[in-house]
Amino acid sequence: MFFSWQISSRLGFQLQRVKYWPTLNFNCSAFLVVREVRSSDCLSALPYIPLQLKESKRAVNSLRDFVDDEDDDDLERVSWSGEPVGSISWSIKETAGNSGSSQEGREQLKSRNSFSTYTQLPKPTSTYSLSSFFRGRTRPGSFQSLSDALSDAPAKSYAPELGRPKGEYRDYSNDWSPSDTVRRLRKGKVCSLERFRSLQDKLQLLEEAVSMHDGNVITAVLIFLKRTLSKEILFRELEVRQVALRHLIHFLKEIGDQKLLLDLFRFLDRTEELALSHYREHLNIQDPEKRKEFLKTCVGLPFSAEDSAHIQDHYTLLERQIIIEANDRHLESAGQTEIFRKHPRKASILNMPLVTTLFYSCFYHYTEAEGTFSSPVNLKKTFKIPDKQYVLTALAARAKLRAWHDVDALFTTKNWLGYTKKRAPIGFHRVVEILHKNSAPVQILQEYVNLVEDVDTKLNLATKFKCHDVVIDTCRDLKDRQQLLAYRSKVDKGSAEEEKIDAILNSSQIRWKN
Repeated sequence: MFFSWQISSRLGFQLQRVKYWPTLNFNCSAFLVVREVRSSDCLSALPYIPLQLKESKRAVNSLRDFVDDEDDDDLERVSWSGEPVGSISWSIKETAGNSGSSQEGREQLKSRNSFSTYTQLPKPTSTYSLSSFFRGRTRPGSFQSLSDALSDAPAKSYAPELGRPKGEYRDYSNDWSPSDTVRRLRKGKVCSLERFRSLQDKLQLLEEAVSMHDGNVITAVLIFLKRTLSKEILFRELEVRQVALRHLIHFLKEIGDQKLLLDLFRFLDRTEELALSHYREHLNIQDPEKRKEFLKTCVGLPFSAEDSAHIQDHYTLLERQIIIEANDRHLESAGQTEIFRKHPRKASILNMPLVTTLFYSCFYHYTEAEGTFSSPVNLKKTFKIPDKQYVLTALAARAKLRAWHDVDALFTTKNWLGYTKKRAPIGFHRVVEILHKNSAPVQILQEYVNLVEDVDTKLNLATKFKCHDVVIDTCRDLKDRQQLLAYRSKVDKGSAEEEKIDAILNSSQIRWKN
């Protein structure tokens, strides 16, 4: 007679006697006979548990610590009821019949003891059960499970886990040298710089980054040093490393860290750069009065001679703009000034450049006396605006208002004998272009096209802007009959210009050169 193990979650190991093999249809070699064990030898009997249960090994992974992979997988293990061992139906039936079959098993053992050819095994009294082991808990009343008893053994996890390439793990390991770290940073890979703790390692990392001649890598290392080193140590080490120092200065300017930048220039004793960095802070001040007061503090800083003059002009200009803005806002709200009624202001004059302020004054305050702050002449003298810049700005402003009398007066000069003459510091060809841009009448355009000295430029401008009289008179003065005939085809048929060209062509007093 043979015995088989039946797994129970409550009573531990139970032995059940079964019928003789010839009455069954199963292969008896599929079962193993266990040796006689005592309760205290329960754990030592584990190596004799049926091995490599094909179905149950997927349901219970933790059993793999106690199984031997050398067992034959060709034979299917089944229970006496015909259910495959480890299947779901077998587990349900075994668990459900656990309590009912315990007492019945004891009686069958006593009644069939005479048929046993092997020594009767004593009833196990161990506090452990394999079913409890399968389900990961102790049976009621027991003080320890098999998994708890074997907790001294190293734990293994058989849960499926998606592994990453080993190279990925090494990105965050501590075995990268400074040169390897810099090379990986240059390739855009993530590398932790926290392992570089000593000052020597950090400086070596910086030297490797500089030797790579990669600005992005140098900046990344400098950010790390800026975060992990004190200002005094960082400035001291960068003072002898000019390449890294320039990168840090540029980086601080880009992120707007003016405080650290000023500390750096102060440490390096770069007074002029320190003053310029301090002056640059005015860009962050929006209130005009506060900005004016801040610029006043910048006047005495150690700038160069040229920069000091610019700082003084900036302060004076903002002071003027505040006065002009307050006055013009009052005039515009009162509605008593014609220029503000016809052309309302589109923007404030505050914080505008000098040229914009001059254009504004020429547009709204052109006729004011020189003694007022808003007078264009006063601005020209105060800020030493060149004649070309002044004439160009005033011409654009007055032509926009179509004030042609002011345009004419802008270019009219008198000599010491009282004779008047037109003179343009910017050249009359530019005057013509500006006038045409502002839709000046043809008569005004022809007057200034005739003032262009270069003949070819004059003909080109006259042809481009359709100043017919200028083209006809110039061709006549050049005695160029062919060019005059060619231009005759461009004028309208029967027009006054065509009649004038015919009269010139028929004149016998002109000796044509072609």
